[in-house]
Amino acid sequence: MPLDILALAAHRDDVEQTCGGTLLKMAERGYSTGILDLTQGEMGTRGTAEDRASEASEAARILKVSWRHALDIPDGRVENTWENRLKVVRVLREQRPRVLILPYWEGRHPDHYTASILGYEAAFMSGLAKLPLDGPAHRPFKIIYASLYRDVRPTFVVDITSQFETRLASLMAYKSQFTDQEAGSGIFPAHKEIRARIESMARYYGLLGGVTYAEPFVQKEVGLVDDVMAIPVKSI
Repeated sequence: MPLDILALAAHRDDVEQTCGGTLLKMAERGYSTGILDLTQGEMGTRGTAEDRASEASEAARILKVSWRHALDIPDGRVENTWENRLKVVRVLREQRPRVLILPYWEGRHPDHYTASILGYEAAFMSGLAKLPLDGPAHRPFKIIYASLYRDVRPTFVVDITSQFETRLASLMAYKSQFTDQEAGSGIFPAHKEIRARIESMARYYGLLGGVTYAEPFVQKEVGLVDDVMAIPVKSI
């Protein structure tokens, strides 16, 4: 069965940080969800690729994800090459998602913003019928960008108030990353600070949408409203 929603990210735990609550909410509504991690995470300051693989499986279980896979693109060297685009195209043609969630196209980590451009171009290529790959051509109907870690005004936010605690649990499944340890102590926040940081960001975006907790997204195209009486966020 094709996926309804596929979230693509550079590293294991990126999705959990930026749109995990949204994936969980959609799974709870009966949609099939998936995660494609472009790398194995072998260059991470903490833990090993094997640690990240085990933790990613547990996080996927917590988020009720139907499918998860990691490609073999080198960590720290995500590049928008023909070969890497084809790797993503194969997944898109196999899983056939209607909605594709990508990282925002600007960011601190080069892997993150490159993953955004790579994902978009692969989605376009996937729709080319004459591309010599197995499987029928397929393009996602909608591409949205998870913008949590960029200071940009979101196009919309998703209410994850009911999913917040479970989303946090999925992130904490990455014990190699978020337990206190000497490695990376100057980069990673102390364990006791993690909840406060995540909660403050979710509350901020929730405030924008008039709910308790939310995750932000950007879409490039104009939105369409059928009934102006049904727009949910008040203006005054």
